[in-house]
Amino acid sequence: MTQPHALRSPYQASSEKPLLVCFSHLRWDFVWQRPQHLLSRAVKHYDVLIIEEPIFKAGIKPHMDVSTRPQGVTIAVPMLPEGLSHEDIIAEQHDLTEALIGRESNGSRVFWYYTPMAMAFSSDFECDLCVYDNMDELSLFRGASQQLLDLESALFSRCDLVFTGGMSLYEAKKNRHRSVHGFPSSIDFNHFSQARSIHPDPEDQAYIPHPRLGFFGVVDERMDIDLLAEVADLRPDWQFIMIGPVVKIDPATLPQRSNIHWLGSKHYSELPQYLSGWDVGFMNFALNEATKFISPTKTPEFLAAGVPVVSTPITDVVKPYGEKGLVEIARNAEEVVAKVETILGRPKEAWLAKVDRHLTQGSWDKTWASMHKLMLDATGETMADRPAAAPLSIYATTPAE
Repeated sequence: MTQPHALRSPYQASSEKPLLVCFSHLRWDFVWQRPQHLLSRAVKHYDVLIIEEPIFKAGIKPHMDVSTRPQGVTIAVPMLPEGLSHEDIIAEQHDLTEALIGRESNGSRVFWYYTPMAMAFSSDFECDLCVYDNMDELSLFRGASQQLLDLESALFSRCDLVFTGGMSLYEAKKNRHRSVHGFPSSIDFNHFSQARSIHPDPEDQAYIPHPRLGFFGVVDERMDIDLLAEVADLRPDWQFIMIGPVVKIDPATLPQRSNIHWLGSKHYSELPQYLSGWDVGFMNFALNEATKFISPTKTPEFLAAGVPVVSTPITDVVKPYGEKGLVEIARNAEEVVAKVETILGRPKEAWLAKVDRHLTQGSWDKTWASMHKLMLDATGETMADRPAAAPLSIYATTPAE
């Protein structure tokens, strides 16, 4: 349900929970990934408001489109007229945000940043705790600006805690702030493990023969589409199923072959059904600036689904997954073919038992609980100071993942 923009905060008559305001460059309704996993758990302890990047439409008056989601979060999207200058866009975001939450903190308020760009319009608002969940090295993505680097430096100066989306990113950022903590991608095991027992294929996959190699996720500059084409040409009898939205690259550049199937976006809830019909997961990430520090969430998701994986040598995949023998690492098309043939020819039971032993070490529940403990420690609170919430196990250390 969408509410009209109001001058008073919608949280004034809320529960005893403090307000957590998240500034995100990722849309909640895009693909289900780290922000959704964490913030859908944060609602146990906070009223969660997510302020997204603006949407521009011709002829409209600036307003904030506020709506709720079934997970218990509230989404606020600045709706702005087309043709505004950069300075006016920042000013409008500032004024709309101030009208929504107020400049001063009335009670406990946490700011949670996914994008440093939001500092341009939010730096003068008060908060009691500032968190930077640095899930990617945004400065290395296509189209990154010097302004992003400058605003990230300002965010490092302001924030109380920095969380990183992987251990290689932790190593890169640990000396930039006094309190940096590595929280690699975790796993919603119960969701993805459904793939082990689902049998009927989705309609748009049922006609595709085996063996099937599958990918799910955002298709952008981080994907090595040339590698995909090379492997598809080397093994024309293998089928490649590619699921996900195409972003920041021209869809016309995607390789077209009779054995490559671009199925488009699927809902998070549908993924186990597709994965259940795959023989091998194919993580054909390019080795470039945009992938230098990534920690792909899909690695443990493939494993929870019981799907063996071949990946290019992404640092946070090689360590720990490659070193532990959980994922096969391949550097070129010939190595991909050899690794897939190894997977297809070996028994699955011993590998799967090893996978399950590893996956018990981490979950999104544990990750959120560890983050929340650090947040309370940073504000001098303890769990006993807070209103009772649904129980979560508390882990003082970062879960190994």
